Amino acid sequence: MQTRKIPVTVVTGFLGSGKTTLMRHILSNANGLRIAVIVNEFGELGIDGEILKGCGIGCEDEASSGERNLYELANGCLCCTVQEEFYPVMEQLVERRGQIDHVLIETSGLALPKPLVQAFNWPSIKNAFTVDAVVTVVDGPAAASGQFAANPQAVDAQRRADPNLDHESPLHELFEDQLASADLVILNKTDLIDDTQRARVETLIRGEIPAEVKIVPAHRGQLDLHALLGLESASENTIHLRQDHHGSVDAEGHVDHHHDDFDSVVVHAQVESREQIVAALQTLVESNTIYRVKGFAALPGAPMRLVVQGVGRRFDSYFDRRWEANEAASRFVLIGEDLDQPALQRALANALAEA
Repeated sequence: MQTRKIPVTVVTGFLGSGKTTLMRHILSNANGLRIAVIVNEFGELGIDGEILKGCGIGCEDEASSGERNLYELANGCLCCTVQEEFYPVMEQLVERRGQIDHVLIETSGLALPKPLVQAFNWPSIKNAFTVDAVVTVVDGPAAASGQFAANPQAVDAQRRADPNLDHESPLHELFEDQLASADLVILNKTDLIDDTQRARVETLIRGEIPAEVKIVPAHRGQLDLHALLGLESASENTIHLRQDHHGSVDAEGHVDHHHDDFDSVVVHAQVESREQIVAALQTLVESNTIYRVKGFAALPGAPMRLVVQGVGRRFDSYFDRRWEANEAASRFVLIGEDLDQPALQRALANALAEA
């Protein structure tokens, strides 16, 4: 009878910090480690799930094999769905614990880590799993700018910039809560900040985490897996000692907190080139409150799928795999506030025509 607890790594961080890139890196370098993945996606399309399925490690074969290697929670805020979705998924993993060496959970950019970690104290989960570590990924350039996200709402930026205000913005509180739960902090995109900025960000982070929590610099999440897995933090035993802004999980699994309401819409496009779609999406970002862009572009004559991801005006793109039959279509998830899908669809068409 198997008695060991399966370690769970929770990867958290704000929108666009590089969580999915870190997940890809871990999965691509697993070296035979049997990892079950839970992706907490925000939006109508499971963009992160599709990216992870294209990582080339066999996740895309789950349907044909009859075994689920990737679990995707569609509700966008895992802390609010631990009872409705997370618990049944973990029960399924308990049944397959003999086939699993490690569990990897990517939270959405809006999720609070503390309620999720507290859920591992539920009896049927606690006997099978332990939280190896909460890994918080920080966007170095965004944190260096003092905004924590590349394109926050203008009023929030004004509030943070005003020294006469004694209250913090919701984004700042979320940033602090994600750090407060961390057992390891990854300062990502260090290639985009200088030494002075990096020192300032590390000082900011250090003020929000326990002394024993390490801050590790990274570029595109490229880190030795020995620094990420096997930390044996057993976070569920001490998470109640971490201070946060948003409350805790009660005995029935309900969370006493609130966060900003974010919209998520899907737009489609006919794309001629990589440069054209990036320029068009940048135009949308400039004229709308869009924090995050995630999607795929089908380029004429290109058999490979182009992954496009953006935070503010900063965009990244790469080819990940070949399109499957009758699959090729350009579509993008826009995450932000007060988003009007029909208006954004028209605006994207106009921007593509002008790009």
